[in-house]
Amino acid sequence: MKSGFVAIIGKPNVGKSTLLNRLAGQKIAIVSNKPQTTRTAIKGIINMENAQIIFTDTPGIHKPKNKLGEKMSETIDEATDGVDLMLYLIEATDKGIGTANEFIIKKIKDANAKAILAINKVDLVKKENLLSLIKAYSEAYDFEAIIPISAREDDGIDILLNKIVEVLPEGPIYYPEDEWTDQTERQIIEETIREKALKSLEDEIPHGIAVEVESMKKREDKELYDIEATIYCEKKSHKGIIIGKDGAVLKVIGERAREDIEKMLDCQVNLQLWVKVKEGWRDDEKKLNQIFKS
Repeated sequence: MKSGFVAIIGKPNVGKSTLLNRLAGQKIAIVSNKPQTTRTAIKGIINMENAQIIFTDTPGIHKPKNKLGEKMSETIDEATDGVDLMLYLIEATDKGIGTANEFIIKKIKDANAKAILAINKVDLVKKENLLSLIKAYSEAYDFEAIIPISAREDDGIDILLNKIVEVLPEGPIYYPEDEWTDQTERQIIEETIREKALKSLEDEIPHGIAVEVESMKKREDKELYDIEATIYCEKKSHKGIIIGKDGAVLKVIGERAREDIEKMLDCQVNLQLWVKVKEGWRDDEKKLNQIFKS
């Protein structure tokens, strides 16, 4: 029996959450085309006949600009401390290693960690274009393997998963076999709402929003949950954009989130969303502690 903890690391927006969802065979982490979508370390537990793998999706490694960024950086350090394997994700469209990836490689070297390099988004380039990238990274660190993949197209995922199992040590079952994540239902709902907001809002707003489920109650007379949640933003001008003309944007966010939440809870959901302004929440320790609660 093989088992172990695997941290997925890389720059923002390289496809870490998409890869985790693909490896798990179900949606665990939210996905958007905006960088730094993932804020906390999210565990995805994959049970196989001969292995249990606990993946941790980490925030994209970047230079912190506020306390939120600092918390995300701390989360990366905690998530990668003492893991059995680092799964380092880069993009096939990269022209070379670059400063940011040099910094990540240094983190791996400092940890003296076993690492597999996955080159994502190979569907966007010609295979021969990968050769120089593979050569550069193979000279930069002694990876257990360098594997081209496309998380979006499900290309190379089985090869990657088999290699991870091969590298992991023999070990026990850490989690019950019916568990697939360490997130609570409330956390998943909060992240689902945030994902739909990320996909519906303008570029300058998403990093300035947070979501909190205020109440979640199941009705006694029918299979239906009443859920109330608040979307926090930093500016009054942002509140108007999130709500939209005649509430149109907020309605779309709510409808899309409700569909996913109903699938997860396997019952009908009455979702009520509110938008509140909380200036400077990204530097508010109390609010950040709520987001990064264990």
